[in-house]
Amino acid sequence: MRRLDAGVIERELARLGAPIGRPLAVAWETASTNDDARSAAAAGAPHGAAFLADAQTQGRGRGGRAWHSPPGENLYLSVVLRPGLPASGVPPIALVMGLAVASVVDRRLAQLAPGSRRGDGAAAEVRLKWPNDVLAGGRKLAGILVEAQLRGESVSSVIVGVGLNVHASSFPPELSGRATSLAMLGIDDVPRELLAAELLQAIGDAAARFEAGRLAPFAEDLARMDWLRGRRVEVAGVAGVAAGIDPEGHLLIRGGDGVLRAVAAGEVSVITG
Repeated sequence: MRRLDAGVIERELARLGAPIGRPLAVAWETASTNDDARSAAAAGAPHGAAFLADAQTQGRGRGGRAWHSPPGENLYLSVVLRPGLPASGVPPIALVMGLAVASVVDRRLAQLAPGSRRGDGAAAEVRLKWPNDVLAGGRKLAGILVEAQLRGESVSSVIVGVGLNVHASSFPPELSGRATSLAMLGIDDVPRELLAAELLQAIGDAAARFEAGRLAPFAEDLARMDWLRGRRVEVAGVAGVAAGIDPEGHLLIRGGDGVLRAVAAGEVSVITG
């Protein structure tokens, strides 16, 4: 099992001109890269400090759910951001970071030779499921976990955690049929170090654009990548047809009465049948 090589990541970050990713810490195993980043932020870690691990023993996703984190297969990384934002500006960051991850995967899929997509990647389209999941072919490829540390009404730091399935060829029974990986899409020859550098570059660029213009610069991509749009959903007691994402990052749902409602947070259930 080959471990992540911090030197290779650092060289690739320099080649790409990535705005974040330094200082860089790479561990063989940790409880959670988000916990590592949060502790470092509290101790004064600068904007852009990044934490990666080959395995997590207590990896988690949104809502505290466990994140499947086997050793040596995937990417688990967290970044300290220190944006100049009010506390109310934090929630949409998960959408923006999802778009950043999706853009990296999209570019890699586009580089595949014609006919080399296989299995899950044969006709896969990369999409964003509000509020924080990246899907390929309707299956979960990556998740985003955003945790903010506040000082009154201002943001002291934001921890952005990304779990990206890279080399996984199988999943536990509870995830089988609902998750996928880059390898299952046909992207199986890209070193994790290169992917990590590409993700950090995309995250850094997206963070700067979001700080400058909030969701406005991302409106077109959000509309294009919105996997829920047009599907019947229920979230936070509101049911209807998903009708897009508003400028504040809320999910819009049109009820059977024709009224458009905005939902700020919650777990989305897609209604089938």
